[in-house]
Amino acid sequence: MHELSRDDARRLVVRAQLLDADRPGDVIEVAEQLGAVKIDPTATIAPSEQTIPWSRIGWAYEPGQLKKAVEQDRLLFEYDGHFRPASLLPAHLARMRGRLFRAQASAWLEANARFRADVLAQLRAEGPVLAAQIPDTSQVAHKNEAGWYGSNQVPRMLELLSYVGETAIVGREGRQRMWDLGERVYADVPVLDHDDAGEILDQRRLQAAGIARQRSPWTPVGTAGEPASVEGSAWKWRVDPAALETLDDDPGGRVAILNPYDGMLFDRPRLQELFEFEYILEQFKPKAQRRYGYFAHPILLGDRFVGLLDAELDKKKETLVVTAVHELEDLDAEEREMIDAEVRDLAEWLGVALAFPGP
Repeated sequence: MHELSRDDARRLVVRAQLLDADRPGDVIEVAEQLGAVKIDPTATIAPSEQTIPWSRIGWAYEPGQLKKAVEQDRLLFEYDGHFRPASLLPAHLARMRGRLFRAQASAWLEANARFRADVLAQLRAEGPVLAAQIPDTSQVAHKNEAGWYGSNQVPRMLELLSYVGETAIVGREGRQRMWDLGERVYADVPVLDHDDAGEILDQRRLQAAGIARQRSPWTPVGTAGEPASVEGSAWKWRVDPAALETLDDDPGGRVAILNPYDGMLFDRPRLQELFEFEYILEQFKPKAQRRYGYFAHPILLGDRFVGLLDAELDKKKETLVVTAVHELEDLDAEEREMIDAEVRDLAEWLGVALAFPGP
């Protein structure tokens, strides 16, 4: 049992998430360490798949690097709303092939057996294609109570089939996904045992987390790593032994501005337990109830969450409009300058000027 101070636990998380002063060299290194880079179209500043690498790499990161890594070099692949390293494709594919759908999805697929065959036949003959190029021949429409899908059933069919490896995303035209037949895309991928694949994924999730609660639906790591306790916490933890070995080689902290969909923020209970940071995304709140802004970006300073950046890119005026930098604790002049410098770096990376609205 490893006994860790709270400072050590936070430092493990920050280092595992590549948010310390020792910046990674490229987007491949980021994806290999994090295991996944979230894709989301919400772009008050920039999409998550671009700001997540930038918050790690900094000024050396160019958005085109991600597209090249996915579509030309094939060092990353897109699956289930994330860009993931190719090193994890065998494990993910093994889990895809063993996946069982819930009753509602299974019933919908069964009712649309002919539609499923039509989609796969077109991909086999013409792929890669956009979803818009595939006709909707569905027999039964999905009950779209949550409002995530339109009336066209093709995107839902493609996504469900991607979860079991029958379809695959091979690139994008703008934000539109290009689809192909899974058996063609995954033809040369090594076959792994289903359980072995699960253990690999648990280990990589712990690698990205540094330390995680032993039983957590947010960061499921199974029995990966080694048991640990954290000062002042009653939780049972699992810690990455490789991260522990380098704990004393601390390069120091820095400022990081995090997209709300950054993996660092995903495990909200862990954020509260280790960092005493309660992050509530106000995107879905009525405007009158928002305290920090529609899509406020948390600000990490070293191993402390010290503020939230409320800003928006005005593409027409080519400016990053900073509404507020909300301070969550008292900061000194040097700390404020460090944050201001990172905001300036963000604007420079976007290639725009900074603007501050008047009172």
